[in-house]
Amino acid sequence: MFKNLSPGAIGIRHCTLADAIELARASGFAGIDFSIREAADLVNLRGLEYVRDLFAQAGVRPGQWGLPVAWNRDDQWQDDLRELPKLAALGRALGCTRTATWAPPGSNERPFGANFEWHVQRFRPIAQILADEGCSLGIEFIGPKTLRDRYTFPFIYTLDGMMELAAAIGTGNVGLLLDIWHLITSGGSVADMDRLTARDIVTVHVNDAPEGIPMDEQIDNVRRLPMETGVLPLVEFMQKLQALGYDGPVTPEPFSARVNAIADPLEAARLVADYMDRLWRASGLA
Repeated sequence: MFKNLSPGAIGIRHCTLADAIELARASGFAGIDFSIREAADLVNLRGLEYVRDLFAQAGVRPGQWGLPVAWNRDDQWQDDLRELPKLAALGRALGCTRTATWAPPGSNERPFGANFEWHVQRFRPIAQILADEGCSLGIEFIGPKTLRDRYTFPFIYTLDGMMELAAAIGTGNVGLLLDIWHLITSGGSVADMDRLTARDIVTVHVNDAPEGIPMDEQIDNVRRLPMETGVLPLVEFMQKLQALGYDGPVTPEPFSARVNAIADPLEAARLVADYMDRLWRASGLA
């Protein structure tokens, strides 16, 4: 496992690929989330070796790229699908075969059964293209009851439910974007991970939760830095990932007003890195 930086997840906007790589290097992160479309534009402008060298010279790994397909938009997803083979091939050429997205925990139009089949039909062609290039797709389930209650028809919001969807997609390369926040707010526990293998986990998010709020009342975009409050069982979570043999990126996603208020990107990244270091030490990973 390695500490991975997503600038947007800590409130840093308008960050170029080169900026993100340098920010990770300067703050002690081993990898980054990045836009595969931005990388493709740079390759077209400067060449593949230039982009590879950006990572190599900084000693920063390409951790994962966001899925470049707007799969939930009827007017766009087919166009994006046609571009996916070359983008997935670029990810592989850069040594990064992990991509991820998320699925909402409900629908206002489709009951569960119809929605399940709709998701299978949307994700299967995406996953097949990724499989052809040796890439894996992680799908994040969304746990908080405060979000689930907004929908007319409930949908997948648990680890087991998302693994059922991955199995139904049937391409063998679909697993989880596993976020401890969603695992616990869904009513799950670290013990649920005993039903997984390392292959089932494509990428990981970590954070903590505000104190004094019942789990069913937690608000999705109000979180805390990893190890900041001790509400979420982060040490057990990390130790379970290690026991499973997970070797991918671990990305902080704190949605923290405290971090977002820091004007200097490097200062913000270093603060988050400090909490990630605490997590690593407490988990026996340092």
